Amino acid sequence: MSDPTPHQTPLYIRMHECDNVAIVANDGGLPEGTVFPCGLTLREKVPQGHKVALVDLPAGSAVLRYNVAIGYAERDIPAGSWVHERLLKMPDARGLNDLPIATRSREPLPPLEGYTFEGYRNADGSVGTRNILAITTTVQCVAGVVEHAVRRIKAELLPQYPNVDDVVGLEHGYGCGVAIDAPDAVIPIRTLRNISLNPNFGGSAMVVSLGCEKLQPERLLPPGTIPVLDSRGENQTGFDLVCLQDDEHVGFDSMIDSIMRTAKTHLERLNARRRETVPASELVVGVQCGGSDAFSGVTANPAVGFASDLLVRAGASVMFSEVTEVRDGIDQLTSRAASPEVAEAMIREMAWYDAYLNRGRVDRSANTSPGNKKGGLSNIVEKAMGSIIKSGSAPIAGVLSPGEKLKQKGLIYAATPASDFICGTLQLAAGMNLHIFTTGRGTPYGLAECPVIKVATRSDLARRWHDLMDVNAGRIAEGRATIEDVGWELFHLMLDVASGRRKTWAEQHKLHNSLVLFNPAPVT
Repeated sequence: MSDPTPHQTPLYIRMHECDNVAIVANDGGLPEGTVFPCGLTLREKVPQGHKVALVDLPAGSAVLRYNVAIGYAERDIPAGSWVHERLLKMPDARGLNDLPIATRSREPLPPLEGYTFEGYRNADGSVGTRNILAITTTVQCVAGVVEHAVRRIKAELLPQYPNVDDVVGLEHGYGCGVAIDAPDAVIPIRTLRNISLNPNFGGSAMVVSLGCEKLQPERLLPPGTIPVLDSRGENQTGFDLVCLQDDEHVGFDSMIDSIMRTAKTHLERLNARRRETVPASELVVGVQCGGSDAFSGVTANPAVGFASDLLVRAGASVMFSEVTEVRDGIDQLTSRAASPEVAEAMIREMAWYDAYLNRGRVDRSANTSPGNKKGGLSNIVEKAMGSIIKSGSAPIAGVLSPGEKLKQKGLIYAATPASDFICGTLQLAAGMNLHIFTTGRGTPYGLAECPVIKVATRSDLARRWHDLMDVNAGRIAEGRATIEDVGWELFHLMLDVASGRRKTWAEQHKLHNSLVLFNPAPVT
């Protein structure tokens, strides 16, 4: 596996010595009859990233990858065969009883000191990696007006304020059809509230409302939520409000003019801010994967896991998420919990999500996409084993429910759906100021509110999407770099991006996905 020309030498990657399957590493896969250096002969063509049986697998036997039963053979599978999802019966989900609770004790990771970045300090103690004017919206009805205003602000005002990075409208799909007092309605409300408080927005809140919506501005941002006063010190709400239904607005242009006047005040305040040297402990990093393939758990995610450990050692906060993509490893998570209370909190989140899926008459198996399977992932169990690795090896210090704001350092499990856009939205609400996103199949995902560093799992993807991927972790599979090499590369890149010294490809191209609120409440 150290050969620098893997396309010439047939290679497979085995994740654990007990595994009875491995994935084909070569670009384009390998044809029938290929003989590996160990003597194993392929009985059929196997695509890149897909599994080959290393030994004869009798019907009903466990198929092991990561030393975990990712499925059971539906029929006899001879050694050298292509092992794909149609040959596997997926295991039942692990129960939430009798789990190991905070049993994996280990020595604390040694501190990593002396690393800094240039960030923007906020009055609430948080630090931003960008200096952005964010315009909060209370209801989807105003999205078109705000979008028009943002275009004009960027064209006419923003060039006058060189220390402001961007202007962003926090557009979302929330509307009056929502049963706003339903038990789960708190999730989207606190999500939008906490996104408005994201460190990259400098504690400067501006709100555009319609006027008749259920989610009134005072309910979204109650007095005292944002300690910002106007020039006379009289704004006790902490935010500046433009209400489109106010009598003063006669015609569309008056609405736009009002938004632009208010934005100008905020731009002046933000433009006075300057970056200053802060410790790496002020980073709040969300890690996520999308368009995953079988290499995700081999290259990119392990490298991110190594970088996550570096961040924790530096005193920073790291969030990993995606409930369905860690659910099958719940025993791994509860055993790594820093305390029994943390383990019980993880179990509560898993149980809540199990019930949520059950209400929709689906289970975790609905997660895997056609692209995941084309990339070699047979089912959610296999996908979950590769996903968890992003969290590294540090003890799990805390748990966040969807939409909650982060209040501690260390490795945090932020319970979110696995949807890229919903997960990113919820991590922003938690206080993320930098995002790491791994992909194997490729996705142009990006966020306007936060820099997104994209990590490719395969060199072929990094080559083809050379101006979309920031880091090529595929070098690990080729033997041209180690997990540690790429982990350190990511760590240093994070400090550079956080400081504004580097812009990610998503930032350069302005590739931004919309925010998507997680709303499990009924819509009337």
